[in-house]
Order: sequence, then structure tokens, then C-alpha cells
Amino acid sequence: MALSAGTAGITNEMLESVIRELGSDGRLVHVEHITAKPGTMTRARAPLPPALLERIGIEQLWSHQAEAYDRAIGGESVTVASGTGSGKSLVYQLAIADAITKWPSASSLVIYPTKALAQNQLRSFASLGVPDLVAATHDGDTPPDRRLWIRRNANVVLTNPEMLHVGILPNHQRWSTFLSQLQYVVIDELHVLRGIFGTHVGHILRRLRRIAAHHGAKPTFIFTSATIGQPEALASDLIGSPVGRVDSDASPQPERIVAMWSGQAGDPDITTTPNVETAYLASEFIKRGHRTLSFCRSRQGTEAVTDQIRERLPITDHHRVCSYRGGYLPEERREIEDQLFDGGLKGVVATSALELGIDIGDLDVAIVNGFPGTIASFRQQIGRVGRREQSSLAVLVAGADQLDQYFVRNPAELFTRPPERAVINPDNPFVLRPHLACASHELPISANEDHELWGDALDDGVRDIAHVDLVSIRNRRAVWNGSSSPAREFGLRSGGGTELRIVDRKHQLIGTIDASRGPSQAHVGARYLHLGQPWEIVELDLEAGTAVARQDERGRIRTHALSKIGLDIVEQHQQRDLGPWQLHHGMVNVSEHVTRYQLKDRAGKVLDDQKLDVPPSQLFTTAFWVTIRPDVIETADVTATLPGSLHAMEHAAIGVLPLFTICDRWDVGGVSITHHHQTGLPTVFIHDGTPGGSGVAQLGYERSFELFEATARIIESCLCDRGCPGCVVSPKCGNGNEPLDKRGALSLLRTLVD
Repeated sequence: MALSAGTAGITNEMLESVIRELGSDGRLVHVEHITAKPGTMTRARAPLPPALLERIGIEQLWSHQAEAYDRAIGGESVTVASGTGSGKSLVYQLAIADAITKWPSASSLVIYPTKALAQNQLRSFASLGVPDLVAATHDGDTPPDRRLWIRRNANVVLTNPEMLHVGILPNHQRWSTFLSQLQYVVIDELHVLRGIFGTHVGHILRRLRRIAAHHGAKPTFIFTSATIGQPEALASDLIGSPVGRVDSDASPQPERIVAMWSGQAGDPDITTTPNVETAYLASEFIKRGHRTLSFCRSRQGTEAVTDQIRERLPITDHHRVCSYRGGYLPEERREIEDQLFDGGLKGVVATSALELGIDIGDLDVAIVNGFPGTIASFRQQIGRVGRREQSSLAVLVAGADQLDQYFVRNPAELFTRPPERAVINPDNPFVLRPHLACASHELPISANEDHELWGDALDDGVRDIAHVDLVSIRNRRAVWNGSSSPAREFGLRSGGGTELRIVDRKHQLIGTIDASRGPSQAHVGARYLHLGQPWEIVELDLEAGTAVARQDERGRIRTHALSKIGLDIVEQHQQRDLGPWQLHHGMVNVSEHVTRYQLKDRAGKVLDDQKLDVPPSQLFTTAFWVTIRPDVIETADVTATLPGSLHAMEHAAIGVLPLFTICDRWDVGGVSITHHHQTGLPTVFIHDGTPGGSGVAQLGYERSFELFEATARIIESCLCDRGCPGCVVSPKCGNGNEPLDKRGALSLLRTLVD
């Protein structure tokens, strides 16, 4: 059967029966029935043009579609945030088709976060059947002759941020006809544009606004998003201009069954992992003929789970199960996508890359391996099944960390808690400066005209790039000094803009990781998994940006780096009292020296401990921190256990932070010090994990009391005695989780929340 066809004859009752059978030993801890909801339809206030209405055959829309459509064609920039399968794409498709029906010369730019998504959505535009609508994808794979044809003929261009950054904006004069008629700019999958990537895209969209204005256009922006908190705030930050919000969802919702699964619940003495449990569930559903999609939180996790699923299946089915993640070569990803859509695969194990709206057909079961960090992401992942009202089951396999165990103990919150906010940091100097250089290359920067786009950060940013002679100041304008575009000199997925290439001994590319993670993930001796094949890093050259790997015959071993961390406060921006503590926010410099690494088996047992000689790294970023007075330490009675108490509180707070902002614990770091050399007091720092900061620390500062209150609840509700991954033990700790004092951390937190 084709994977995209859905499994015929399957009912919710049948799927629930299977999960109850598999979890009859106690591992099935909760089953939630999400009731079906009928849709609500209405007519748009502005009727569709008769010619368009005749062709698409739609007289009414879901009411959220009608509202967003009316606001968009009225010239208001708007964001549409609703669930998967709710018809968000139709809003901008109709608006674009309406414009072209009325003015055939009108053009629109549709920006997707990935090339695969743009290619996938091209079919939707073609299905509208509007005679004058000429849609085309323009990305890094588009041949030169095709690009020329697109510039001359297409009035709807589907692209991605990278191509807009390096291809269209630096060459805007070639696109002058298209840009002068620009009616709509669509940004799909808004929720993905957070952190450093979102910050980069925000500057690209500002550059687009000024270039469009230069060619005489003032486009309306339409954003679509999964359900997140305050989507209009994120959209406004991205373009530097107000954006309206439509976040209702009037589309019909099928009944859903969502199960919660905990490997330790059946027998606490059994040693298991979420990877093992996910592989067990996926293989059992695949054996029963159910098309299954499993989400993992890391690249290594996808490879490990794929390997374990294959072990549980007949060898003849091994090729029907595949992993999908970032770091694969483009041709590898395309082959997997094709097999996924046409039915060549029975099971797929993916990172969040498959959260996006690419059409992957109709699936029966979604397995979420560990809470993905945010309510928004969880709902997006389970929404990948049951998209056409067919029966479906989603299973959350709880891990051992704070949020997983919190939701195991409080399952109702998983379904009632409002979604978190996503944030960016447009003032990050490491991102701002290169984009101002690009803007000056495209058009001289005007202190008066461009202040609206970049605000007060513009002057300092221009001054910085002028100081290194990238621009010259002439008549209050910054003019590019170079002869070529600076856009190709940095990427959009990291603050430093560089990637580390993993290559074999013949220097053939295997995959890539962010360069900032090189010392901890690609040191000599580190294990790296790619398409199920284990590799061992034998050489790391940070200056050249390469790590050489050889195939690892042992294959079942993973590595964990240990490091020494120091932190200096560079500049304090904000400060306020937080009851008996004092709260601060500002810029810090974090130094990390990876000194050792551990080799572990699948269950996490340490097999060996090796020394390392890796140069220290520096991270200039944003942080928030609390200082605690000596009398508070005495009141909490933690003087003797202060190092472990602060360390445990830091770990727990980082684990809880994703409850309040769309981030992952791996996006942030922490340092706890009993006597910091600058504050003179016991201090706990939580910092962004990217150069210049991604905005998470600012939101942590704003929501600090709620954060520490939730941290206290999670520690207090955990049934362990001395600390575990469900409360204060961190999987990423560079000190090997030593020392930790759970009771002391709770006592300290109680001095605040009580």
C-alpha cells in the first residue's frame, strides 16, 4: 500500500486496543480522548472574484480563513496561527490568486523555511487553476537558465530565506520588475523562525522591505504558524512593523487518541530508555501494518531508534524504515521524502524537521520520543497524523527529565496549558552587523530612512562595520566598500554563521554540525551517527572547520563531553528585586574548556573516561542571573551544601524554562558559583547558548518568578530521594552532575516562592 493512502478500515478503537494491549504491564500511564469538533464556515466580507470562484469552486471558508483573507486583501499584515490541517495555506493562496485575477502583473513572494517545503507547496498553487498565475520555485538547486525564465515570467516565486539572502536581495536590480509589483510576502511556518535562525530571517525581511520600497512597492505580509503564544509579537519583531493576529481555528477536528507511556511505570527496577521504548512501540505498530512516524529530539536519537526498530523487524523490512534529520546531504533527503510520500517506507524516525507542513501522506501513528520541549511543538508533531479525519493515535513516550515527568504526573496540563512564546533578538550584534553590511551592499544605508527598520541599534551597528572599513560614511549614508556581496560569507542557522564538516579519510563529506558544538560533539574520540552508520572522530581542525571520521566497528557506544566553565559579567542591562533574591539581565562572557569525555552504552552506563586536550572556547552572549544574600542562605539552612544546592537549582530551572518560551534546554546553558568574583555573592546564571543571545534570556528575566515557582513544584513533586533526571540531574552537565543537592535546591527556592 502507498504510505500516503492511509490504512484502510482502521478505527480509533482498534488503535486504542493495540496500545492498551502493549501497555498492559503498566507502562501505559494515561489515555486522553480529544473529542471531535465540527467546523464553522462563513463567507468572506469581500467576495472572491467571479472568475476565481468559478475555477476553485469555493463559496465559503472556515471562519478563521475568511477573517484572515479579508484582513489581508484589505492591506493589513496578518498572522494566521491555527492547528495542522486547518487550511492556513489556502488563506494566502486565495489572496495571491485574487490579486492576480484583478491585476495580472501583481507579484508575490512566498518564503518557506526549507527547499523541500517550497517544492511541496508548488503543487497547491498549480491546483488553483488560475490562468494568469505562474508559480515557480527558486532555490539553490534552480539552474541558471531556469532562474532567468523565472525572473521574466513568474509572478509567484516560492523560495527560502537562504536564497532570498544570497540570491535575490543582492541582485535586486535584476528583479526590479517583479519587486516593483510586489503585492504579498508570505512567511510560512512562522513558529520555526525563533532564536538565531529567526533573528537572521528578521534582518532579511527588513532588507526586503527597504528594497521593495526602493522599487516602489509596499507589500502586505501574511504569516502562517502552528499555534504559539502571541504569534503577532513574533511576526512584528521579524519585520519591524505591526502585524495583526487571527488565532482561532474553525476547521473541523477529528477525534484523537493521545496516550502517555513511561518505561519505568511498569516496574521501576527495570532499566530502559525512551529510545528503547520508542523502538518497541514503533516496531509493534509497523508489524501490525500501521504506518508510523516517530519523532526524536536529537540527530543521534533518530539514528539510534532507527537502528533498534530494524533489529526488531524481519530483515526483509529493514529498508522500509529510515531516519530523517538535518545534516544529511540534499540528495539523501530528497530520496527519503520521495519514498515517504509514495509508500516506499513503513516507518520513519525524524527530528523536528518533519514537524513542518510538507505533505507526507496519511499516517496512522505518531510516537513522540520524549516531550519535545514545548506544548507548541508537541501539538505540531501529533498533528502529523489524522490530517484528513482518518483514525489516528499519538503516543508520548516520557523520558526521565523534568518536563517529561512533570506531564506524567500532571497529564491534564499537556492538553490545557496555553502554548509558549517564540522569541528572537534583533539587537544581537553578531547577527545585526553582517546584515547591515549586506544592506549597505544592496543600497546605501540612510540614518533617517532606515531607522524605522532597525531602530536605535542602527547607529551602533553602522559604526561597528565602519570601524573595520566595510563601509564608508558619505552624506550620512553608509556605502559598501567591497566589490562583492558579503551575503555568502555567513550562514543563517547559527550566530557565528559557520558549520563544521564531518568527512571521511578521503575528505568525502559525511554530514555537518554547528561549529560551536565542535569541541563537545566532534572532539577526537567522539562518536557520530549518520544514516545508521557509526563513525569515530579521529581528527578535529577547528580552524579549517573539519572533523575527520572513520567507521566505528563497535557501533553501540556514545560519548559525553565534560568541561570546566567560567563566566564574567560584561554589562548589566536590567536589575530588580525578586523577593529575597536580586535578579539581573545583561551580557556575559562564558569560557568553556572541554577536558574529558565519557564512553557510555545504550543504557547510559559509563564504560570509560578519557582525557582531552581541546582549546578553550569563548561565548559572548546574554544571560539572566540571581544573587542570593548570606542571610537567605542561612534561612534556607544550606550553608554546608551550598555548591550542590545552587547547582541543582540551576539544572532544574533550565529544564523547566521551555514551559515559558519556545526553546530547548540545549539552547541555553548555566553556571552556578558559591562566590562569584564580580557579584561577591552566591550566583546562579542562565545564559543563551548562541553568540549575542537569541532572546530566551530576556524572556526568562521577564518570567523569572513563574519560572522559579514551577521549578520548586517540579522538584517537590519528584518522588526520588537524592535527585534524578526528573528533577535536578541534567543530561548535558559538563561536570558529570556533581555536586547536586536536591533538598538544598528546594529549600533555597522556598525562600523565594513562600
